Amino acid sequence: MPAVSSHGLNARETRGPLLLGGTTLLTVLAILGGRAMLRSQHSPITPKWSDAQLWRHYRWSANPEQRREAALMLGSRSSDSPQRRRHLLTGQGWGPAPLAAVALKQQALAAKSLGRNQEERQHWRDLLRRFPTSLASADARYHLADRQPQLRAELLRLQPAHPAALAAAAELPDAADQTLVQANALHLARWGARWPGARRLLRQACGDITGQGLEQQQRLQLAAALAELGDGRSAELCLQGTPLAPSQALTIGRTLLRADKEQQQRGEAMLLQLAKDHPDSQEALESAALLSEPLRPKQALIDALPESLQKRSADVAAARVRLAGGEGGLVVLKRWPGHPASWQLQWDLARDALLTGQWELARSWLVAIPAEQLPDPLRARQQFWLGMSMDKLGDNNAARQIWQTLTRQQPPGYYTWRAQARLGSDNLPALSGDKVITATEADRLNSDQTWSPLNSGSPLIDQLWRLGMNQEAWETWRSDAGNADPSPQQLLREGRLRLGVNDHWTGLSRLWRASLRLVSPDCNTRQLLHNSLHPRPLLPLFLAASEQEKVRLELLLAIARQESRFSPGVASPVGAVGLLQLMPATAAELAGEELSNDDLREPERNAILGARYLADLLDLWQGNPWLTVASYNAGPGAAESWVSAELEKDPELWVERIPYPETRLYTKKVLGNLWAYLNNSSGNDRGTDRCTE
Repeated sequence: MPAVSSHGLNARETRGPLLLGGTTLLTVLAILGGRAMLRSQHSPITPKWSDAQLWRHYRWSANPEQRREAALMLGSRSSDSPQRRRHLLTGQGWGPAPLAAVALKQQALAAKSLGRNQEERQHWRDLLRRFPTSLASADARYHLADRQPQLRAELLRLQPAHPAALAAAAELPDAADQTLVQANALHLARWGARWPGARRLLRQACGDITGQGLEQQQRLQLAAALAELGDGRSAELCLQGTPLAPSQALTIGRTLLRADKEQQQRGEAMLLQLAKDHPDSQEALESAALLSEPLRPKQALIDALPESLQKRSADVAAARVRLAGGEGGLVVLKRWPGHPASWQLQWDLARDALLTGQWELARSWLVAIPAEQLPDPLRARQQFWLGMSMDKLGDNNAARQIWQTLTRQQPPGYYTWRAQARLGSDNLPALSGDKVITATEADRLNSDQTWSPLNSGSPLIDQLWRLGMNQEAWETWRSDAGNADPSPQQLLREGRLRLGVNDHWTGLSRLWRASLRLVSPDCNTRQLLHNSLHPRPLLPLFLAASEQEKVRLELLLAIARQESRFSPGVASPVGAVGLLQLMPATAAELAGEELSNDDLREPERNAILGARYLADLLDLWQGNPWLTVASYNAGPGAAESWVSAELEKDPELWVERIPYPETRLYTKKVLGNLWAYLNNSSGNDRGTDRCTE
């Protein structure tokens, strides 16, 4: 055996540990590099993906996070097959990520659908044990509370705004004592007055509170919640003389203004007293705005407001201009160019001048506020009528330039349609007949996907939205949302989330509020808002009605959006029912039989009968869109009485002369919807590429 030098021994002895350390380091680097590579190769899953794409990634993706995402999205698309959902979701609750809690919740719900009660409860227990502070754990507390009652109180304390907590508050046992009724009513008053069943509890609790001491504050909370629901009479009864804080006086006073004459007077008195007691508050400014709101405000109410409040209120200043027949209008518009009261005043003054043919006066009102200081819907209106005024004044080149800029910058709507018509290129197709929609168009509409990121600011909400788990995204957002006055961007996000869970009634309302508060948005935001404002829910149903009754699909969508916001269960104060808001007598005549309100709430039947009525009106008016739409709202008799030569020459002015304000606005809204849907669903859609030109 050869001798081993000490040097060689030391070298050999040290080489092992170095080699081991190097191997460990390389292994760690390889793992980190592998994870980085997996992340770089992780193509984000979105609702645009087909089931086949999702299945491939669920089975073969090297990234376990992507496999879970694919499983969750496939599971959400398998709502009618709980056994398949259970299979897809098995084993997906691994790890500490927030999505693991969501996966456990979905596993529990799948087991519940299959009647696997023990398995369901085990998933809920696992969820609560591993993720006690996650929003998904609210559902675990809710479902386990039947055997562990303390979890219900824990749910209301820890996650008060979560839908599970609101459901728990609204669900009372038959023998519930009054203390529990009051506690649950107060919880709903603070966190969810609009939750189903809340109104009943609020009224019940109001009848049993003494109004003494701390309970006076409780009475105020309950009354404010009832006012939020539009129940001014119950709110007043709940108060029983309890002194009001400014915010509560404002809420209740606003509600009373919308009721009968007697309640309106009490509302006016309440708001006036609020303004006198707290003249420097924000609530006083809002009270002044409410008292100044009518086109013919009451002089005595305006004069009774504190002088300091009058001086700082744009609404009061606008009311005084109306009372003075327009005098001082330019001063108000110049002082408050960014205030909604000025925006409305500008239009009222300009409209009066337009209807009397005072084109130079109209032009002066329309240019008093720079276009860039107006929200898009008002900016489009201003620019169209400015172009019309210039045209009537003989400056045709200036008019064409204004209209061309309007059609280039603004999304499709009523005023872009009329601008294009004035430019000679409106291209409105036939609205009835055998060729209103082809099979190719129907296939394309059915396959059209307009998904886009939410950008909510919450990684989890954005991830859930991206995975098409809209209900989870909405519940998470709702639980985190504050009670402060939302910004236009927050309204946009909320509106999109509500549309995602098929709450089109509230969602479209939020989106419209956003459109009236966003001033000079960037192009992508403008286009996103426009697309969100013109959804196409229940498309197969409308396609079937369009094909059967030979009415243009886009007209049906335009009517349904304005009539019911695509909400089949709504009924109007005058008795119109369903998607296309049919009066029972009209529906019976169209159907050839008596129909109940429940019959009219069936979306398919309502859509077909509404399309049939539109076909009759289009035939009556020989395809004229103005008279057809006005007739749908006011009746053919009323529309016939408004026919004049102006309808052919200047239809925009004809609409502005409609004596019914509701029908006047309705006609413009529906025709604007129609133009938007025609352009957004046409083969040469300019809406999607407007921001890339």
